[in-house]
Amino acid sequence: MTAPGWTDTAVWYSVYPLGMTGALHASADPDGRPAHRLTRLEAWLDHLIALGCNGLLLGPVFTSRSHGYDTLDYFTIDPRLGDEADFDSLVDACHARGVRILLDGVFNHVSQDFPALREALASPEAETADWFHIDYSTQPPTRLNFEGSDDLVRLNHASPGVAKLVGDVMRYWLARGIDGWRLDAAYAVDSQFWATVLPAVRADYPDALFAGEVIHVELDELKATTLESVTAYELWKAIWSSLNDANFFELDWTLTRTDELLDLLRPLTFIGNHDVTRITTMVGPQAAVLAMAVLCTVGGMPSVYYGDEGGVRGTKYERAGGDDEIRPEMPATPDQWQPPMPWLLDEYRALIALRRRHQWLVDARHEMIKLTNERLVYRSRAGELWLTTELDLSSGHRVVITGADGECYRFEGR
Repeated sequence: MTAPGWTDTAVWYSVYPLGMTGALHASADPDGRPAHRLTRLEAWLDHLIALGCNGLLLGPVFTSRSHGYDTLDYFTIDPRLGDEADFDSLVDACHARGVRILLDGVFNHVSQDFPALREALASPEAETADWFHIDYSTQPPTRLNFEGSDDLVRLNHASPGVAKLVGDVMRYWLARGIDGWRLDAAYAVDSQFWATVLPAVRADYPDALFAGEVIHVELDELKATTLESVTAYELWKAIWSSLNDANFFELDWTLTRTDELLDLLRPLTFIGNHDVTRITTMVGPQAAVLAMAVLCTVGGMPSVYYGDEGGVRGTKYERAGGDDEIRPEMPATPDQWQPPMPWLLDEYRALIALRRRHQWLVDARHEMIKLTNERLVYRSRAGELWLTTELDLSSGHRVVITGADGECYRFEGR
């Protein structure tokens, strides 16, 4: 599928709202009053723009039981974040600055307390009984969970009712001004479901973007989904592990895979997000610059995870609360933020500025020029336009980017 034309210039700033605003572990107001934390994101929009980004990629904002991926109500804003008026204000503030906004659609599973699930578990005659995979032969009835998690219950994507629900949710928030959807755990949903739901929504909102969370790329299956973008996890893994292992053969191989993906759609590329260990923690601050250089010189829509630009650290653990380090609260305004590594912020700005000057890179393919374990030189090309990127680990961390007019970026770390 062809992505909307506005994605030609998209550079995303990815935020996990419940964490960034300090709402994740906050207690709900006993009287049900919204906390209005969502308005704090408006204060960060100018930071986003100064960094060079022009898109806000939001994690879950709907009413949920805890971390946002256990939805209770798709049509309301989580009261720990605020209310619909706060959301409308954020959308207006984004669009006033020319910033696009993408919402996280968690349509693979819901909370164990999702009202329609409770109705379905109470009776096989319930209108929503076929929305879930429920075995009524057991007492009490059992339901199919997602990846072994008792608090995440899978939706039945063969149900017409579920298809209608998802389509209705998408249209509701698109009507409120969002520019598209990131579809959480899209890899776990049958491609026929997306092929049924997305074209109908796209007919009403032809300029909307639909980007699926995909871990392992299967090109034939992706074609069937009609998605216009997917998360480039293979590229993310190749970037950090090539830097850690001094093995640029892996990165070169994966860039070839990314070229094949670009023939089909426009991937959402990243070196950090709400689900993975922070890039500075993973590879160190010097190598993080090289990782960012790759992100800004290969095809796809690059995404920066909030705080990475200033060297925020954090490790993801496989345990309860294991995501807290990578989803931290930030100050109410960027003026109050003291980045752990201010110099890194300058490198991010410079690399994103380079990307913005060469907007054709969104569709660029790579050509390998020189390749050893510790040194990779590749050319990014789109037609007659090109940039050459040299990554060198042989004596520290070095990256040089050159174009037809000569050198346009250089970093030589220790």
